[in-house]
Amino acid sequence: MRKKKIIVGLVGVICLLALVAAFRLQPRTLPLKSVGQEGKVAVVFVEGIIVGTRSQAGFFDGGASAHSIMEQLREAREDPAVRAVVLRINSPGGSAAASQEIGDEISKLKKAGKVVVASMGEVAASGGYWIAALADKIVANPATMTGSIGVIMQLENLSELYEKLGIDFNVIKSGPHKDMGSSTRDLTPEEKDILQEMVNDIYEQFIKVVVKGRNLSREKVEALADGRIFTGKQAKQLGLVDQLGNYYDAIDLAAKLAGIEGEPVVVQYDRPSPWQILFGTRRTKSWLREDFLWLLPVLTQWYRLDRSGNLLGGEKIE
Repeated sequence: MRKKKIIVGLVGVICLLALVAAFRLQPRTLPLKSVGQEGKVAVVFVEGIIVGTRSQAGFFDGGASAHSIMEQLREAREDPAVRAVVLRINSPGGSAAASQEIGDEISKLKKAGKVVVASMGEVAASGGYWIAALADKIVANPATMTGSIGVIMQLENLSELYEKLGIDFNVIKSGPHKDMGSSTRDLTPEEKDILQEMVNDIYEQFIKVVVKGRNLSREKVEALADGRIFTGKQAKQLGLVDQLGNYYDAIDLAAKLAGIEGEPVVVQYDRPSPWQILFGTRRTKSWLREDFLWLLPVLTQWYRLDRSGNLLGGEKIE
């Protein structure tokens, strides 16, 4: 009987975790300025470190998953009632590839005739600025931290620590550079050159995005693209943003540029609602698969049941 209660308790804990995650990830409630069905402005949030997948974003850390953001941008593109999209960015940057993926969807939005406005929160730097630069217009707060146009790669060399701890590594590799970047050794001069070329390549891609997106000369962008950050006010003076203002100013600007008369309906394509998460609708299945299935091996390790209801240890559940 006691073990049966334990099993019931474990099931209860899982349900509680699901509820906590569900309410944490439910769509933010936004004030709707009218009740019509036409002239919508969709809001998509880019918050936290930009990564590729939901699982990389973390179960509770809430990073900016490119996969999730792309889904939302695609929904906005396919919704005929949506005439403008506001990207609410509060991110210090992250993966260049993930930023590019989001950027590709922004370009598709613009080709589909949708207006895109970037609204900068506290910070929209590095990859966050990469995304913003692709918008039609950028609105920043005067104190927003932005810029950081550049690329960085950091690798740890822990070989001395491993030596002090008496840890040895036997490395078997197919080529001299297969373990390049390993924490067990320093980079060779040739490997440093290889990685520097990679950084330079991505940096060049970043420069081109800013030059094209902001309609600035390459010379001006290169002068600003040394990794430094700017306040929103400084960025406005330098041509990196278009307007100073807050989130609601960005919504109003998007509506104006889209030719929406009156006040727009503000909608958000966000993560699933609590009920969608709990009952597993089509749009939540992949999210559940990535973020909840880690529980299965844990529970299996704790209590493995055979078909007769016996614990593998041989005790009967009563």
